[in-house]
Amino acid sequence: MPIVITGATGQLGRLTVEALLRRGVPAADVIATGRDISRIKDLADRGVTVRRADFADPDGLAEAFAGADRLLLISASVPVGERVANHRRVIDAAASAGVSLVAYTSTTHADTAATVIGATHGETEEYLRDRGIPSVMLRNGWYLENYTGQLPQILRNGALVGAAGEGRISAASRADYAEAAAVVLTTEGHTGAVYELGGDESFTLTELAAAISAAAGQQVTYADLPETDFAQALAAAGLPAELAEVLADADRGMNRGEMYTDSGDLRRLIGRPPVTLTEALAVALRH
Repeated sequence: MPIVITGATGQLGRLTVEALLRRGVPAADVIATGRDISRIKDLADRGVTVRRADFADPDGLAEAFAGADRLLLISASVPVGERVANHRRVIDAAASAGVSLVAYTSTTHADTAATVIGATHGETEEYLRDRGIPSVMLRNGWYLENYTGQLPQILRNGALVGAAGEGRISAASRADYAEAAAVVLTTEGHTGAVYELGGDESFTLTELAAAISAAAGQQVTYADLPETDFAQALAAAGLPAELAEVLADADRGMNRGEMYTDSGDLRRLIGRPPVTLTEALAVALRH
């Protein structure tokens, strides 16, 4: 049962490949794809099938997906304006290859989310349904790593900055989302399912600042800014203006509850409680 992973050169894609191998999928049946396959040469050395796939190249996608039975479409991290077109090319190529299931990494509440990111996911989900391909929506929430990766800066400044107000966030680790994807790709009964995935314990950014304070033994406060001010702060910190606006817009969605879920879907899929914020902070602070 050959399984294609798009974006295997990225963090979530690589973790999914590793999760598939742990679940006993033969390395040759795991097709890891990406634009720069030199980044996954080590996977090829372990027997994984490695193929180049560029979302902007339909012919290349057809070659990359040849012989595949199932496919994980990891949402593209290209400029937002290009995402849907790229996703459609992947879906079309998957349909032409005759895959039996496409799993798509969407976002929580993609059908109602009003953020820029949410809209691209909603359009992709709609296109998958319109194409009539058997599919499953993995509506991943925010990554815990989005915050733990900022710990050095947060601790240096003694402040966490955002625009999420008191919106609750059901974040989980990349590894847990990858494990859920691997489960869906290797077991039956998921066609047509929409999984709202997130951690069991939600938190506000005020609560996140308190958790960082407790874990690090250093006072950290949360500074809630208007969306435009937060975007300006991100740009001033060196992020490209478009990305800064997208991230500030995402915080606005958090304020509306768009990154909150109490579905329990992630725990049920992976068969254990997801990694908690406290656990993730403890690991990050040790490194």
